[in-house]
Amino acid sequence: MSEQTTQSVQPAVSQQQLDVLDQLLKPEVQESLTQLVDQLPKLTEMVTTLTKAYDVAQTLATDDVFRSDAVGAVTEMAQPVVNSAKSLAATAIEAKDRAAESNETIGLFGILKLLKDPQVQGVFRFANAFLEVSKENKASK
Repeated sequence: MSEQTTQSVQPAVSQQQLDVLDQLLKPEVQESLTQLVDQLPKLTEMVTTLTKAYDVAQTLATDDVFRSDAVGAVTEMAQPVVNSAKSLAATAIEAKDRAAESNETIGLFGILKLLKDPQVQGVFRFANAFLEVSKENKASK
């Protein structure tokens, strides 16, 4: 029974070898192989460079001092953004709480008085500019 198995495997291997030979006899495959052989020095140089880059990256990834310095640098850059976001969130929460507690009715004259506030004017200028940019972007698409 093992002889039958061996005989059935050999034709499959032979067929695979024939398929490879058939591929190698094609002119486009031969041309591609010729180009590949011509480019071997460049490919060797690229592989060497990539290996060096991998070695450097591996060294940096396992270096505790570098990792702590990188984390420190990122933290230092992100801290102002985090602080601003926390401040903005705290302001929004406080404003929401004040608005929920207030039963004050703002009438027409109250709105006119609010329109004179420099912060309100700044918000309106921003909203106007935002809408203009949005309109321009929509028109250009």
